Amino acid sequence: MTILVVSGTGTEIGKTVVTAAVAAACRGRRVAVLKPAQTGLAPGEQGDAAEVVRLAGGHVTAVELGRFPEPLAPETAARRSGLPPVRPYEIAEAAQKLATEHDLVLVEGAGGLLVRFDEQGSTLADAARLMGAPVLVVAPAGLGTLNATALTAEALRARGLECPGVVVGSMPADPDLASRCNIEDLPVAAGAPLLGVVPAGAGSLSPDDFRARAASWLAPELGGDRIVR
Repeated sequence: MTILVVSGTGTEIGKTVVTAAVAAACRGRRVAVLKPAQTGLAPGEQGDAAEVVRLAGGHVTAVELGRFPEPLAPETAARRSGLPPVRPYEIAEAAQKLATEHDLVLVEGAGGLLVRFDEQGSTLADAARLMGAPVLVVAPAGLGTLNATALTAEALRARGLECPGVVVGSMPADPDLASRCNIEDLPVAAGAPLLGVVPAGAGSLSPDDFRARAASWLAPELGGDRIVR
């Protein structure tokens, strides 16, 4: 699994923290995180790739291909800014180059799997197909996640893309009934195993605490030591 795409069922559900957890759990390996399109930030502000490095550690290389100031879908943000969009072949080329220099490349998407990257309607799924890379799905814990997860998994299967599993991006410390039930039901919705449960607020931990605890949130398939049902 030299290249792993990290996508999700939507935005603000913990993709960056999950990406950082996988990177931290793979300490001792050369890891790169590639953020194809960073939206909602001005030049000089710390983006998602830099946040992964901050949390996971110095063994991680951060690469960002495009940055657009407005917090919108990549294609919309690029069009409104007058900047060129990031295209799937550029993502694939960058990831494949990083894969020659690193043991693991994590490609973190923007928003959900099928958000538009350019005027042709290209998506992260198109980039994953070019790379032949599996797509890890990050999902929220609460009510509504099963439908969104099932739709994402169906879109992956329709495109012939492998989904190694699902990770809950932000599990409340005191989960409600839906969140507790979804831990068992998410693998059914995804047709893939549950490979991790990251606690809410994990991104606010100190980097040392984050690195010490990351493996306990993830299954061995992602470098962790958690036994996930």
